[in-house]
Amino acid sequence: MNVAIIDYDAGNVQSLKFALDKLGVNSFLTKDTEVILKSDKVIFPGQGAAKNAMSKLRVNDLIEIIPNLKQPVLGICLGMQLFFEKTDEGNVKGLSIINGKVKRFSNKVKVPQMGWNSLNNLQSNLFENMNNGEYMYLVHSYYAPIVPETIGTCEYDLKYSIAVKKNNFYGVQFHPEKSSSSGIKLLNNFLKI
Repeated sequence: MNVAIIDYDAGNVQSLKFALDKLGVNSFLTKDTEVILKSDKVIFPGQGAAKNAMSKLRVNDLIEIIPNLKQPVLGICLGMQLFFEKTDEGNVKGLSIINGKVKRFSNKVKVPQMGWNSLNNLQSNLFENMNNGEYMYLVHSYYAPIVPETIGTCEYDLKYSIAVKKNNFYGVQFHPEKSSSSGIKLLNNFLKI
C-alpha cells in the first residue's frame, strides 16, 4: 500500500511518517500531483496558518486536485479545517469539500487549546474498536462547527466537530500521530478503509 502525504510545508510531518512506518506502510511526502493521484491513500496533514497553506497548495496546483481525489483522504488538524468552505483564520477560502466556516474559539478560554481532550459521539469505520471518551492530542485555535458530516465531537468553549466525513474524505482535528496508542489505532483504521 502506498500512502502519499501531501507536502505543502505544513510543519513537522516526521512524527506522522514515523507512525506510518511503525504500521508497516510505505508512505512518502510529495507535492507531485501524478504521484498523489496514483496513491492508494492520501493524508493531508496540517500545522501552521491557513492563508500560507492555501497559498502553497495553489503554487503546487493542488487546490483543484485535492477535492477531486477518489481514494480515501485523511485531513489532519489544519488539513481537516481546509476541507471547509472558509476559515476565519486570515479570512481564507478553503477547498469547499464540506459546507461551513471554521471559527476561532472565544476569549473565554485559553487559546490555543493545547493538550489532551476526549472524543464523543463517535461514528464511522474510522473509529472502529474505539470508544467514546477516547483521548487524543490537540493544538488549535480554530474549530469546525457541527455539520451534517460530523462523525465525532469534542468540547472546549463549546461543542464542535472533532472529526468529519464526506464520501472518501475523512478529517480529524486532533493529531493521531501524537496521540499514543489511540492515534495509532485510528491511523490503522484509516489504512483499512
